[in-house]
Order: sequence, then structure tokens, then C-alpha cells
Amino acid sequence: MGLLTGKTALITGAARGIGKGIALKFAAEGANIAFTDLEENKETEMEIAALGVKAKSYASNAADFAQTEEVVNKVHEEFGSIDILVNNAGITKDGLMMRMTEQQWDAVIAVNLKSAFNFIHAVTPIMMRQKSGSIINMASVVGVHGNAGQSNYAASKAGLIALAKSIGQELGSRGVRANAIAPGFIETAMTAQLSEEIREEWKKKIPLRRGGTVEDIANVATFLASDLSSYVTGQVIQVDGGMNM
Repeated sequence: MGLLTGKTALITGAARGIGKGIALKFAAEGANIAFTDLEENKETEMEIAALGVKAKSYASNAADFAQTEEVVNKVHEEFGSIDILVNNAGITKDGLMMRMTEQQWDAVIAVNLKSAFNFIHAVTPIMMRQKSGSIINMASVVGVHGNAGQSNYAASKAGLIALAKSIGQELGSRGVRANAIAPGFIETAMTAQLSEEIREEWKKKIPLRRGGTVEDIANVATFLASDLSSYVTGQVIQVDGGMNM
């Protein structure tokens, strides 16, 4: 009997990386998994289903309000409930403010922040009727502390933190919790592209002297998704090895 047995999780942007890691961990704990990405991903779907749970991939542009409503309705119809929502979809378009284009700003805000609004808006009536639910926004330490050259990304991630706190206040009386996770330097395919020199400089700034793993994030997400955190809402948990104490 896993921590999430009998629950259905909806995870955005979960075809790869941190989102996929969370999906696999949730499935290992017994949750049925519905996940979205820009295209259906049958390979990841089969990988999750192999853990003995129901899994289904949905093609959806998370930044599109109408598409999101449609997908959430399909998931609810096909799975019967939506107990956990993980807003993980995200992109980066880095640049210094003086060189940043309007398109770079708008794209990051739309995918990272508006998508979370879209999905929370769509699942709220479902979770309110259930009188239970856990919403998890994947933020970032730069959403807490900022970062030069990432004003669009940092603003979107700060928005996700404030959004979780606000939803936690709105829906707490209906048994729905909302929290945010703020990862630090995580070892992913994206960070693997950085030079060894840059990676080592990063690690020197981290008290635990290593980059985080996808599993480190997935473990905290599992805690927030499960009944172990039944009295935790409106919080942001930094998973960064102590980088930003």
C-alpha cells in the first residue's frame, strides 16, 4: 500500500525531466497518473503504466485556457477524480533586461505562470466538490531570491509561490491544500549542458556540495501530495542543498 494509493495525479509538462521523475515516484507510491505535454508521449505513458497503475498522456498547450479546460474535463471523466495537481510546465528564455524582448517575457510568463492559473482554475470545482486535494506549484530558488539575466523566469516563479499561498487561503476551508517547491541546482539534461567549470562553481556555493537529483524533488512532491502533509498549506519548500538559507 503506497502513500498515494487510490489517488489520481495530474502533472503538467511531465514527458521528461523533473515532471517525469515526479510522475514515476507518484506511480511507485500507487497513484494513477494523467500527464500533459505539447505532444502525447506514449513511451513515458508505458513506463509509468509498467509500475502497475493507470497512466495516460494528453497533448495540451498548458498556456492555452480553453485547451486546459478540455483536458481537465477529459482526465476527470476518464479517471473519476483529480486528487493532486502538479504545475510543472515551464520554459526559460534568459537575457538581461535591456536586451530582453517582449516575446521572451510573454512566452515565459504564459507557459510558467498562466498555465498554473489555467489548471488551478479548471480543477478547483472538482477539488471543492471532493472536499480534498493537493496543488503543488514547481517554483525555483530564483523565484525567492531573483537572478540576474532571468527576470522573466524569476518573476514567473515568484508568481507561482504567491499563487500557491493565495489558493491555500481561498480553498483551505474546503480541504484543498496548495504549496510550492523551489528547486535549486538540479542535475538534469538541461544542467548537464553546462561546462564542468560552471557546475563545480555552483557546487562550491552549496553547503551539501552537490547538485540535487530529480528524486530529491520527487520525494518532497510526494510528501506534499500525500496525507503526511495534511496540515501543510501555503508553504514554499526550498530543495537546494542549503544554497539559499
